Parts: sequence; structure tokens; C-alpha cells
Amino acid sequence: METFLQVVANGLMLGGLFAIISIGLTLIFGIIKVVNFAHGEFLMAGMFLTYLITTKLGLHPYASVVVVAPALFVLGALTQRLLIQPLLSARDDHVQIFATVGLSTAMINLALLLYGADIANTPTSGLRTPVDIGPVRVLEGQIYIFLCAALLVVGLELFLHRTQTGRAIRAVAQNRAAAQLMGINANWIYVLSFGIGAACVGLASSLIAPLYPTSSTIGTYFVLTAFVVVVLGGLGSIPGAFVGAMLIGLIDALAGFYIGSDLREAVVFGVFLIILILRPSGLFGTRVKLSHIS
Repeated sequence: METFLQVVANGLMLGGLFAIISIGLTLIFGIIKVVNFAHGEFLMAGMFLTYLITTKLGLHPYASVVVVAPALFVLGALTQRLLIQPLLSARDDHVQIFATVGLSTAMINLALLLYGADIANTPTSGLRTPVDIGPVRVLEGQIYIFLCAALLVVGLELFLHRTQTGRAIRAVAQNRAAAQLMGINANWIYVLSFGIGAACVGLASSLIAPLYPTSSTIGTYFVLTAFVVVVLGGLGSIPGAFVGAMLIGLIDALAGFYIGSDLREAVVFGVFLIILILRPSGLFGTRVKLSHIS
């Protein structure tokens, strides 16, 4: 029984990791209706920035978030304003996808140019210390990631439902034309939303960097699962992304332990396909063409 509980705990911690990476992605899609294929590279940039701040200034990795999150916000806002915004009026939505794929490739090659193919290891600062919670043992850093993912979901939901700016964001997500008739600047909302989504990735970067080695392709390692989480939870649903991440994390951990580590990805994607066949809109998605940020 203790072994099963340990595997479940590992799955939940892994789910927290997937969740904190996926929340920014689903926020951007839910509002702007653009799939950001450079999402993983935003994470990579944030992890490299965390590494530099931690090693050069001697700060705790988590302290770097005060620089990394705003920096990623600016990067996201500029990406929306300079790259995505001019393409929103294009007849073919695939143009926007190709633009983010191009940005992804450019960022990977820029990282290779600046840092080479070497791996950067951010100081762990004790975040790899095992913590006993009843019969299970998890890393201290994993607990912080899980808690921050849960708090981020709650915080974004409160922001979107309880603030004037959040209501404006939801209005634009549901019906841009009607929102503009009410005096809302949709273009500014898009820039703000993309920036917030990227800032969420910045938070994830500072939390993840001490636990995982940073390289130019680290984003690719995480982003595929992030897309699975977003689709499974329901495109544009923030709570759905969290629940989907928990489900994927549990399936991954259980399959890896009881079936085999070499088959766990096959099991994850198999369950993912079965759920989508039964519920094509995802767990929290709707068939209506809305963002479903609720």
C-alpha cells in the first residue's frame, strides 16, 4: 500500500509540474485563439535567465522570479504585438501557427549560438531535499511547484472573474466585436493576455530550473505534454488544464511503475486518445466556440 501511495504522490507532483507549464499556454489560446508553438522556448529562455541570475548574483533560484516573470511578460507582449497581431486578420489561421513555429526555431538557434549545446545546472539551494509526508517522500521543490500551480489557477480565476480587467479579457475572449462595441480595446487585451500567459511561464521557469538541467531543447521536452494537458482539459479552460495535468501525471507515474517506463508514454497517449474519442471537447471544454475561461 505504501508503494502505491508513493507512486500516486509522484504522479501528483509530476502533474503539478505539467500544470504550471500548461496554464500560460491555455490562457493564451483561450483568449487569442492562437496556439503558441514557441511556448517551450519561452520556458527555456526563463530557465536560462534563472540560471544566470542565480549563478552570477548568488541569489536563491526563487528570488529570480521578480526578474524572470516581468521579462517573460515583456517578451510575450512584444511577440503578440509585433508577430501575432499583424497576422490576426489573415484569412488562413495556419499563418499564425507557422509564425510561432518560426519563433520557436529562431529561439532554439539563438540559445545554441549564445550558450552552445552545453547543459546549465542551476544551483538546487536545498530544493532537492526529500520531505516525508506521512508514508510518502517527495522533493521540497516538487511541493512548491504543486502549491504554486494550484495557487496560480485560483489567482487567475479570481483575476478573470473579480476584476474589471479580467472581465474585459473574458468579454474579448467570448465575442471580440461585441466587446469592442462596449469600448474595450481588444488589441490591448490581446497584448496583455499574451504577456500574462508568458509571465506564467516565467514563474514556472524559476520553479523548475533548480530541479531540471537547462539546455536549448529543454522546452521541447516539456511542451508536447503541455499540449496534451491543454487539449485534454479543454482548450482555454484554466481549471481544466490543472485537472488534465493531474490526470496525465498520475497515468504517467502509474504506468511507468506497474507497466514499464518504456511504455508509459504509449499508455498516456492511449488514454488521451480514448478520452478525446469519448469527449472531443476535452474534460472541461464546450462545443460552443468560446474560450470557456470559467
